[in-house]
Amino acid sequence: MFNSLTGTITQKLPQKLCLDTQGIEWDIIVPDTSLDALPHVGERARVFTYLQHTDAVMTLFGFASERDRALFFDLLKVDGVGPKSAVKIMSSIALEQLVVALDDGNLAALEKIPGLGKKTAQKMLLALKGKLTLDEGGSKQSVVQKPGGAYADVISALTNMGYDRRDVEAVITRLVDELKNAPAASGEKAFTDMLPSAKEEMLFRRAIVELAQ
Repeated sequence: MFNSLTGTITQKLPQKLCLDTQGIEWDIIVPDTSLDALPHVGERARVFTYLQHTDAVMTLFGFASERDRALFFDLLKVDGVGPKSAVKIMSSIALEQLVVALDDGNLAALEKIPGLGKKTAQKMLLALKGKLTLDEGGSKQSVVQKPGGAYADVISALTNMGYDRRDVEAVITRLVDELKNAPAASGEKAFTDMLPSAKEEMLFRRAIVELAQ
């Protein structure tokens, strides 16, 4: 599936962007935070995408950066949060504020997000607390998706084999957490002490087993 679209912006509306790519105009749902970061109407832009395909409809979602899309995927891991709900959440709170609220366990701040009830806010806290970080520029970055990181290479390899990217990311994230906290077997190095290549190989082998089930 395509990773991004590059073309000329023809229209910008709340949570909506139209992009012309050599005569094909795409109607894309975009969080307001990403919308603000993209160029003005009439200018060229690269939009990172996610296609939701169901029996009834196909919906294209777009993001100004891979980090914005990574946050979108993280939100989809929360029970009760679908693609359109994730876009509304991202449109209602700055990335920095969301990370701080999650890390602080600030349920009250999460409940103030429009459309996010108390139960869903609690689920979000349980699923994402401590899982999101901010890079030096203040932007959100997923643990397993740092550009150039070893885990990103594993995710790319598994995705290229045909596995769903969201499933791959969920499995890799869980495996990394488990391996970091697991005691080393007798005569073997702990996961945190392994070379990057050894970590990649271990994650790849274990992820293949789980994804194949």
